[in-house]
Amino acid sequence: MRLRNVVGLFDGISCGQVALQRAGIEYEQYYASEIDTHAMKVTQQQFPDTVQLGSVTDWKSWDIDEIDLIMGGSPCQGFSLAGRQLNFDDERSKLFFEFLEMVRHFKPKYFLLENVKMRQDIQDAISKELGVEPILINSNLVSAQNRRRLYWTNIPNIELPEDRGITLESILEIPAAEGITVRPKSKCLRVGGRQSYDRHEWDSIDNTHSRKLTVLECERLQTLPDGYTEGISNTQRYKTLGNGWTVDVIAHIFEHMEDSE
Repeated sequence: MRLRNVVGLFDGISCGQVALQRAGIEYEQYYASEIDTHAMKVTQQQFPDTVQLGSVTDWKSWDIDEIDLIMGGSPCQGFSLAGRQLNFDDERSKLFFEFLEMVRHFKPKYFLLENVKMRQDIQDAISKELGVEPILINSNLVSAQNRRRLYWTNIPNIELPEDRGITLESILEIPAAEGITVRPKSKCLRVGGRQSYDRHEWDSIDNTHSRKLTVLECERLQTLPDGYTEGISNTQRYKTLGNGWTVDVIAHIFEHMEDSE
């Protein structure tokens, strides 16, 4: 399958492009809307033909037409059940409406919106605006990370991916010491300062051990290629990975595009 123009909003390190490739979906031009210079550097290293557009708030000035796919995960801090739950009163969460306006204006063949588990009334409001109900997918089905996310899309026939049975121990760069049992899955990667990485734990007879996940392990949790985020500082690598998508979940969704042909 081949798409013409693809636009990734809040594009980050362009996990969406990796997912398109993994799903076997070709495209003529990829446009990225992102303002984090570190994330953009990773994208341009991996996909040098990407056209960077800047802030999504400037979309009305973009010279693009005939968009086949608009995708994005608008900032989730205002929606998260773990946060302050300001919801649409949070300036970051209001960026959802930029996504919505673009979908209504360009009428792409496909759209995909990702966000965190949130209050039911907010979820219902988003569903009403987009005209579709979300599917809840936990990344633990295709990776070693527990990461529950909602996906709103008009790509048809989306079901849960099969459980691949990937364990945390199987993706570790530094194996656990003998006699220590590693828990089955990592917690969800987080973003912001020292919270930009997980500390996974091992249960032993007399105590619990923990250590910081390595960058490589975090890339594997997001099902990215080893070394994908090289070229920026480790602090920024942790941050951008925490902001990213689990690639194999997105690829699973994209594989259903052909169902609508």
